[in-house]
Amino acid sequence: MLIEEIINGILPLPPLARQRLEACVTEVAYAKGHILLQANKVERAMYFIKKGIVRAYSEYGDNEITFWFGKEGDPVLSMKSYVAKDRGYEDIELLEDCALYEIQTSQLEQLFGEDIHIANWGRRLAEKELMKTEERFISRQCRTATERYKELIQESPHLLQRVQLGHIASYLGITQVSLSRIRAEIR
Repeated sequence: MLIEEIINGILPLPPLARQRLEACVTEVAYAKGHILLQANKVERAMYFIKKGIVRAYSEYGDNEITFWFGKEGDPVLSMKSYVAKDRGYEDIELLEDCALYEIQTSQLEQLFGEDIHIANWGRRLAEKELMKTEERFISRQCRTATERYKELIQESPHLLQRVQLGHIASYLGITQVSLSRIRAEIR
């Protein structure tokens, strides 16, 4: 996915503003298994996925709880670092070899102060991420495991081919055995 498509998907910018934002973007690549963002660290960059898939998780005791998957076009950032300049609570692991667009948050903040269009773009990015978080929270709290799985199939069928079932079960808040049972019932 091209950076121009990603930027315009958040909020279309006038050509000059988009060029200024794109000038801050660096393409990077990391191998499957790489930890892109680390918990308990203030992250100084944000990313957009050009190619690949990632997961966000937190450790709870001896378990890793997956709470988000990112795919092509999605932003990858620690909202706590981005908004509050504080240490994040999540790790972001690459589940495939990934090509990413990287932007240093200090450069982005400078652009926010210089260009109202880019500042509005950054606000819209945060708003969209908040809405996604709210949707995941409501789904987790108000739907059964079977309903959550069916919703995942409908909204993100690509995950079933690209992500280990253990990560999907964790994301749904169930065991892998329960996930197998749900999958058998649906077939």
